[in-house]
Formats: sequence, C-alpha cells, structure tokens
Amino acid sequence: MTKKATKTSPVVIAHRGACGYLPEHTLEGVSMAYAMGADFIEQDVVLTKDDVPVVLHDIHLDTVSDVAKKFPRRARDDGRFYAIDFTLAEIKQLAAHERIDLKTGQAVFENRFDPAKAMFEVPTLVEEIELIQGMNRSTGRDIGIYVEVKSPAWHREQGKDISPIVLQTMNDYGYRTQADNAFVQCFDPIETRRIREELSCDLRLVQLIGDNAWKEADTDFDAMRTEAGIKTIAEYADAIGPWMPHVRLESGEPAKNTKLVELAHAAGLLVHVFTLRKDALPPYAESFNEVLSLMRESEVDGVFTDFTDLAVEYFADLES
Repeated sequence: MTKKATKTSPVVIAHRGACGYLPEHTLEGVSMAYAMGADFIEQDVVLTKDDVPVVLHDIHLDTVSDVAKKFPRRARDDGRFYAIDFTLAEIKQLAAHERIDLKTGQAVFENRFDPAKAMFEVPTLVEEIELIQGMNRSTGRDIGIYVEVKSPAWHREQGKDISPIVLQTMNDYGYRTQADNAFVQCFDPIETRRIREELSCDLRLVQLIGDNAWKEADTDFDAMRTEAGIKTIAEYADAIGPWMPHVRLESGEPAKNTKLVELAHAAGLLVHVFTLRKDALPPYAESFNEVLSLMRESEVDGVFTDFTDLAVEYFADLES
C-alpha cells in the first residue's frame, strides 16, 4: 500500500474542476483548475447509451444541462433524464450550465456562475484526459487525474459494466500502475475491491466514505470508519476519501477532530477529505482559511475543494 506523503501540506484536488468559478466538469473549468495550480483534477464518470464514459457528477443530466428543453419527451417515469438513455452524439447537443435545484430552478450556489449562461458542453473522459495531458506537455508540469466510478451497481442494473470501460480508457492513456499520477475512487466497497482483485487494477484506489443517508452504496459507511472497517479497507485500497465531518465533528463545544485520520495512517492509508467550499463553511469555522488550517492540522494528505486557487495559495504561503 502507498505510504503517507511526506509533504507538510495536503495535496489540492480540484473538485469537479474549478467549480467555484465555472460550471462543474466542463473543459473550461478543468483548464482553470489546472492554471490555478491543482495537484489533481477530479473526473466523476458515468456511461452513455453507447458506452462512452462522460464526466458528470450524477447519473442524471437535468440538473446541469438543458436536456429537458432539448429532449422533453425523454424523461423516465420519475421525471428525470438519465445520461445512460442518451448517446454521446445526443449529449453533445446539450448546453451544460451551473448546477440547479430542480425544485426551484435556481442555482445551488447562488453567487457562482449564472446558470442562464449555458455555453458549455458535457465532456468525455477522453477529452478531459487529453486536455490535462496536453497541458502537462506544454507546461512541463505533471498534474494528475482523479477518477470516480459512479454508481456501478446501478449501471449493472441497466445492463452496463462501467468499471472495465473506465479502467481501459485510463490504460489507453498510460494510467496503469501505482507509479502513474492517477487515483481511482468509488463509494461502493464491493466495486472498489472488485477493481483491485477481479479487474487486477494496479492504480492507487480510494475508498470513498459517505453518509448513510446519501444512499451512495448498499453499505454501512459508519462501520467503515471504525478500526475494523479501516483495516478491511486497507486490504484492497490505498486511501480513504471521507466527508469532512468524519474528520472534524461539526457539533459539540468545542468542535474536535475524530480519530479517523490516525486510524487510516496506522493502516497505511492516505486520507483525502471532501469537500472544502468558501461558500459553505462548516459551523465551527469563520473563514475558508480556517478550514484549510484545521484540515492541515488534522494531518489529512489531500483536500478536495471547489476553490483550488485559495487552497494552493494558502498552503504555498505556509510552505515558503
């Protein structure tokens, strides 16, 4: 398993690109996150009807595109529009925009990019990789990719096996081993273990740890955070990706750290925590820099953030 990084400050992972400034998972947002100095840029991946991996945070299209306008009759019985029901050619006809709340039609984060300015596309995984590798070549830098396999059990219910397709795409672009600058993450522990053992993936694997209420996978995320749970994760993964309240409690006076980072490091696992946002601060913090400071003091190895520039600048100042 990968050993804990020796860098004093955490690596900065651009959460869905530079989504604090531009719509999530757009090539423009990727470019901005790259220019801001991210160490890694995240790609959430789902499949199209014709088995093309595209970069979307959800299996749905309706919160981040004009699919309901372009294809009004293509919703399922639940009223939602699913990427898996559309070919890549159809998805490329959509205009991607800032994430909205379907109930209100308003932006989830009101002061971010105007959702009415839908001038972007939904990218493929290949397009994001080629953009990042192209910039690596032209700048001489080595920015990594950080790929999440989304909803693998649901994809199988729809007759598609997403993980081999994602891994083959990464393999085609040179991401094959622990030494390559990439991570693969998933909320589903059955799938994460399958990726390692059945699919023989040698990339660095991250077991995401969510909240049970999110229903991200048919598992008990609370049990994952125990000593026994962490030891089990260490059998197949190289890191955990916990939700920020799993590292620092949001209730209690005063707020305090949990033992999760200590348990993970004792088991040889890195800890990459999500998600730091300046416009959604935890109740114990008065500023974004305070959150960054607390996460650094918690000795996490990486932070996912919507505001790459602020995190990079803060940690750089500490290291100088």
